[in-house]
Amino acid sequence: MSNIFNKMIGRTRYVVFRLFLHLGGGEVAPILGVLNSAGRDAIDADGDLEVLGEELVEISQTLLQYDEYWLSAANEGDVFWNEGEAGDYVNELFTDSAERYLSEPDYADNSGLNEPLSIPVTRNVIVMITVAYEGEVPDLETDLSNVQALKEGLKALINLHYKHRLKAIQVHFSPAQLGDELTSDQLLQYYPELIPL
Repeated sequence: MSNIFNKMIGRTRYVVFRLFLHLGGGEVAPILGVLNSAGRDAIDADGDLEVLGEELVEISQTLLQYDEYWLSAANEGDVFWNEGEAGDYVNELFTDSAERYLSEPDYADNSGLNEPLSIPVTRNVIVMITVAYEGEVPDLETDLSNVQALKEGLKALINLHYKHRLKAIQVHFSPAQLGDELTSDQLLQYYPELIPL
C-alpha cells in the first residue's frame, strides 16, 4: 500500500541489489582477466558512472557467454524511498563484499614481475555485483537462483545502464589476484548464501 502511495505522490523508488554468481571449472580463468581489466578501468575512471556502466555491460555479457560454467548464485536487495538510506545500504554491501575471502585485488603490486610463471589454474570464481537504480525492474527483484532468471537478470543490468537508471555500481570478485585459489571449502565458509543452479 505504501508503495502505491509513494508512487502517487511522485517519490522516487530506489533499489539496491546484489548478485552473487559462482562459476566453476578449468575454463573460468579468462573471466578473471575481464574482471581485472574492468577493475583497472573503474579506478582510472574515478567513479564516472558512464564508464562504470560500460564495464558492467562487458562483465554481464562475459558472464552470459560463460553460462555453462555457472554453478550457484544468490541475490538480495531492498527498496528505499530515500536516496540517503539507499546510499547507506550500498556502502554496507560494498564493505561486506570487500571483506569476503580473496576479494581485494592489488593493482599496484609489481613484486612478482621477474619471477618464473607457474600459477595454479583457477577452478572457482565468485562475482559479486552491487548496483543501485531508480524505478522498478521485475527481472532483478525476484529469486535469481535458476539459470533462466539469472540470464534475464544480467540482461536487465545491461538495460539499466543504457536507460541511464543506475545510481551506483560495484563489482567484487574472488579470487581477485592471479595465482590465488578459491577452494570448495572456502566457498562454503565465505559464501554460504549461494544456492546451486
